[in-house]
Amino acid sequence: MNLGNLFNNYGEAVAMILFGIGFSNLLLQKNLIKKIIGLNIMDTAMYLFLALKGFIGGRKAPIVTDGVQSVEAYINPIPSGLVLTGIVVSVSVTALMLSLTIRLYRRYHTLDLDEISTRLRKEGL
Repeated sequence: MNLGNLFNNYGEAVAMILFGIGFSNLLLQKNLIKKIIGLNIMDTAMYLFLALKGFIGGRKAPIVTDGVQSVEAYINPIPSGLVLTGIVVSVSVTALMLSLTIRLYRRYHTLDLDEISTRLRKEGL
């Protein structure tokens, strides 16, 4: 097995490990808050991966200064824009999920998803 590629791409490996941790947390936990935390870990892993893919060593942000207009002098701004947009969307989705979790807790007095499902079935909804 060639470990040279793993050491050269350790950031991508960390992003994949974080994604796996978040995904397994999302699937295996019964508590809604823990599920939200798992989803946020997955989001963070994706942002890390996109940021690593968009980084090119030795290049600058795409702001033309000193009259340098060569494409080879700058990084691609699209991954950075995707990360910023994703963070904004992620914060909004997290706020919505937390507000719905609060409403569920006030109604059912539990954050256990199985117990909430059982009570919903008993109510006939």
